[in-house]
Amino acid sequence: MAAENGKKTFSQHWSSLKAEYNKIIWPEPQKVVRQTAATVIISAILGIIIAVLDMLIQYGVDFLVNL
Repeated sequence: MAAENGKKTFSQHWSSLKAEYNKIIWPEPQKVVRQTAATVIISAILGIIIAVLDMLIQYGVDFLVNL
């Protein structure tokens, strides 16, 4: 009766889910490691840049306030 209403049964849903899962192309482990390393390094560099800019701006604001 559920199939008559246009809804999938659990087994139909599970079959289509498995079919879609099999279409996934998983990346190679070496590629994942390289991309993870690049992400960590870029995040660290950006964190340092933001920290330096924050210190410079804070120094500038303190300098202007204490005039």
